[in-house]
Amino acid sequence: MRQFDVFVFEENGPQFEQWNPPFEDPALGWFHDSDWNRPLQKIDAEWVVFAHPAVTIDREFLNNLAQVIEGFPMVDAFAPRVRPSQQNDNAQNAVGKFFGGMLLNGSKGFASISENEKMRFVAASNPLIGVYSSRIIQRTGLFDLELPPEFRLLDYTLRMAHAGGKMFNVPYLVTGIQNKNGIEQVCSGEFLKKNNAVKPLWEIYYKSLPAASLTGFTLRHPTMIPKFLGLDKRGKARDFKRDKATSLSKLSEQYLKEISL
Repeated sequence: MRQFDVFVFEENGPQFEQWNPPFEDPALGWFHDSDWNRPLQKIDAEWVVFAHPAVTIDREFLNNLAQVIEGFPMVDAFAPRVRPSQQNDNAQNAVGKFFGGMLLNGSKGFASISENEKMRFVAASNPLIGVYSSRIIQRTGLFDLELPPEFRLLDYTLRMAHAGGKMFNVPYLVTGIQNKNGIEQVCSGEFLKKNNAVKPLWEIYYKSLPAASLTGFTLRHPTMIPKFLGLDKRGKARDFKRDKATSLSKLSEQYLKEISL
């Protein structure tokens, strides 16, 4: 088996055909796709890196990742920190900061951990990059493609927790991102505060979190009450997803506390 497979996900567009792997290595597999699930059928590595094309995946990062994996053999997934590396007019507050994993924030959704946070378990990786063992990917299954791309790793990591996996935030595992085209809104978690984030967050809460968490989020966002009451047409499909995610769940109340603010 290879040591790493790197899956770079990008929507089809003018830049899609211009992408090339930054370097080649026999211990490394590169996959560039607009379909998040298609590469999952081709995993031939012990560990998989899911990354946005703006994220810097170089030898230094992968060498550091290998050392972290060796140092924490019982961990199933890691949340690297990202640091915007290119300043522009819209990113003056983001450049120079580090953005790591995400924590559950009660009825508010998710929140980025502090820059000064020590090693700890987290609810999800930064929306731009996550690292998962192939064994936990096999248990977790496919991505939910009905969610917008920036929400998929959040959803996937919570589902991974039901499958028995845990994600660890290691402050010294860091990579850069090219800070352009509004990407700082995603890496900083600011996109989660926008109105269009309410619906996908509610779907994630419904699928993976306890009823009390879902109720609190719904009451904070009353536009979701019809969905909560089952008055929309997606109820059966939503229940199927929840049952599939939580069947034989290994997510404990103690772990929920560990990955929350």
